[in-house]
Amino acid sequence: MATPVLRSLHVHPVKSVGGHALAEAAVEPWGLAGDRRWMLVDAVGRAVTQRQQARLALAAAEPLPDGAVRLSAPGLAPLTVAVPEPSGTTTVEIFGDKVEAVPAGAAPADWFSAFLDVPVRLVHLDDPAYRRPVDPDYALPGETVSFADGYPLLVTSASSLDALNSLIAQGDHPDEGPLPMNRFRPNLVVDGTAPWAEDDWTRIAVGEVSFRVAKPCGRCVITTTDQTTAERGKEPLRTLARHRRFGDRLVFGQNLVPEHTGTVRVGDPVRILG
Repeated sequence: MATPVLRSLHVHPVKSVGGHALAEAAVEPWGLAGDRRWMLVDAVGRAVTQRQQARLALAAAEPLPDGAVRLSAPGLAPLTVAVPEPSGTTTVEIFGDKVEAVPAGAAPADWFSAFLDVPVRLVHLDDPAYRRPVDPDYALPGETVSFADGYPLLVTSASSLDALNSLIAQGDHPDEGPLPMNRFRPNLVVDGTAPWAEDDWTRIAVGEVSFRVAKPCGRCVITTTDQTTAERGKEPLRTLARHRRFGDRLVFGQNLVPEHTGTVRVGDPVRILG
């Protein structure tokens, strides 16, 4: 088999909002530069994601220089949001973690509230080096993460998606497939591996950067959400439950922690180190 390569590279500047494909990206200790540094919260500071608001799939956030984002969504004029001045933080909650973040102000709050028809606020993670530690059960001391679900990066493989789509075609809801990779919102997509080879990885290198494989990625209802229509279905969770259940998790992809900083580029060779 030919050497695996990095097929595509993705950042999601605002958690649960549409992602953005890149040709190259800087790898920081807490993830790809600009990935999930912004998040929506409700009136009491809890994270708002596609789990609660499938319509977020229809919005998009384009990363701009200096950490700003350009928001777009059906029916709304685009809005550019600059990184807010760190004049004060507010406590937000994401999956039980209490995290300090900087409010982005009234304009993006009004923009997203109008789009979702519920009151929400946009916040920015100003200092990812200290704000949110990785789960200590799977982390080394001092490792931190952005507003990603739990780990700095997520890697998936094209061959595993092909294998999953083949299983979906044989299942109860074949009309829902084949599914695109954006259902799984990865950062790195690898080409040239055997299906499910990533189950056995413990360390990999992508170009000049090496990563520790922290744990398999358990999947949620977001994967059942069509990222172009915001409609929900049964797949892939129905098929993952039958074929990819590991304990209480339905698994697709692997969570990564960078071992050092650097730059990754589409087309980079992917080496399996362990």
